[in-house]
Amino acid sequence: MAAIATPTPSEKRPLYADQSVQVLAAMLIGILLGYLKPDIAVAMKPLGDIFLRLIRMAIGPVIFLTVTTGVASVGDMRRVGRVGGLALIYFEVVTTIALALGMIVANVFQPGHGFNAVVTGQTPTDVQHFVDTAQQHGFAQFVLNIVPENVFKAFVDGQLIQIVFFSLVFGFALSALGEDGKPIEDFLQKMSTIMFRIIDLVMKFAPVGAFGALAFTIGRYGMGAVGTLGYFVLCVYGAYLFFVVVVLGLVARFAGISLFRLIGFLREELLIVLGTSTTESVLLPTMEKMEKLGCQRAVVGLVMPTGYSFNLDGAAIYLSIAAIFIAQAYNIDLSLWQQLSILLVLVITSKGGAGVAGAAFVVLGATLASTHELPIEGLALLFGVDRIVNIGRALVNLIGNALATIVVARLDNAFDEQQAVETYRTYFKRPALNSA
Repeated sequence: MAAIATPTPSEKRPLYADQSVQVLAAMLIGILLGYLKPDIAVAMKPLGDIFLRLIRMAIGPVIFLTVTTGVASVGDMRRVGRVGGLALIYFEVVTTIALALGMIVANVFQPGHGFNAVVTGQTPTDVQHFVDTAQQHGFAQFVLNIVPENVFKAFVDGQLIQIVFFSLVFGFALSALGEDGKPIEDFLQKMSTIMFRIIDLVMKFAPVGAFGALAFTIGRYGMGAVGTLGYFVLCVYGAYLFFVVVVLGLVARFAGISLFRLIGFLREELLIVLGTSTTESVLLPTMEKMEKLGCQRAVVGLVMPTGYSFNLDGAAIYLSIAAIFIAQAYNIDLSLWQQLSILLVLVITSKGGAGVAGAAFVVLGATLASTHELPIEGLALLFGVDRIVNIGRALVNLIGNALATIVVARLDNAFDEQQAVETYRTYFKRPALNSA
């Protein structure tokens, strides 16, 4: 992967030149505009959309170049398979823990108690689109969609899993060519340098994009959108916080790093996610940072994009809380076995919605439909606050995927601890990898 200078807090430069300060200031302005002038704020939406389009423009080519050159440089198909296997096992274990945590939180704090919603048998117009989409996307369809029918269409549609699959096949074929494939590999390396230079330029637009996206969110939905669902939102964010601090904290300790050091290292990316409500906006710069932190390119290129479909910790927490919330809101008393069956369904459906617009709502709709016990119209209860909880959902997903990359690299002996120490020393002026 091309090396691009990452802004470091240790450099002596004006405070206003720090991108995290720029993004934070832009977000504050966006919030104020959304609160004071909602009509004008809503009109700022194109700024956020343009930024996301600029990012999406480069995601497909960068994933292809990174995975292909990474696999070709490794030259060992068995090792690539081992990395993929380790990643999938890790993803499944951690997301299942996240699902279980969400169910425990929902049962202990009961955010849906007292709603006394009544089943009408009618699905509101606002959520009908998600219901229709849920009926077309399941785990079987997701597995089938891993293999692209048309590789060019995969790039056009931005289907990450399909792009990763094609890149793996291309990388294996390139590696099999041996010395004859070296000129092609060198060419792809140079193309990678160019693409990351493009990303470096696009990220300078991040403050404007964060301003536009957050101004629209506040102007369109407002703080009052929480309303009577404030307790539900509080429970969800409490679960997010517990999962990051305790669960991911323990995983980070196992990996021999400080989670808070890692979060600090990703502060610019986290602020951009906070403003745009999507991890897609920072996939490429996060991949770059993971390589700078000492994870080998092949591991970064395989784990990060795959994690965007299989390792959605924040989404898992939200989905399990939301499912139990709907049962409580409609006064449906679920037994332990019924809740465990919902948990098993979520383990499957949470993978089936990856890459679908409004994925969390689609997955929740598919889960409700498959249980035959919870009314799918219950989606309407949560529609107003989905944008609010999605911010935390995206933040947890990003932290979880960054940590997963380090864990898998550690397990595969593909993590350069000395490089991590040097990177942290430059960034924080503190040499210890596992310092608090």
